[in-house]
Amino acid sequence: MADNTTLTVPSDLWPIADFFFQGLGNEVNMNDESEVGMLFRSFLLLYLTTVILAIVTFKLGFARKLPLMKTIVVYAVLIIGTFLLTLILGLNLPLPESLLVAAVIMGVYRLRLHRERKEKQS
Repeated sequence: MADNTTLTVPSDLWPIADFFFQGLGNEVNMNDESEVGMLFRSFLLLYLTTVILAIVTFKLGFARKLPLMKTIVVYAVLIIGTFLLTLILGLNLPLPESLLVAAVIMGVYRLRLHRERKEKQS
């Protein structure tokens, strides 16, 4: 019968997840409040990082001017979806790393587009 008082933390995490989960070791004792607190803090930091990068990526690449209620709905769905993705796939796939690369690429694209428009006007 499996021991339900410990939770195994994978040792082969992607860099950002590994950074947040580095102090946990290989197993988390679910009866120790400090270890469970560290686990929740690490997950929360990974989730917040993913949300911030998803919002930046969305804003740089896909956002259009929308009415206030539609904007609230879009961001609420983005936040809920990011939570589900982080919960299910956050330790197995490089979600924050992918969003960071997408944000950088879209940021460079936006900067070049801004420069081209500025040169056309002058």
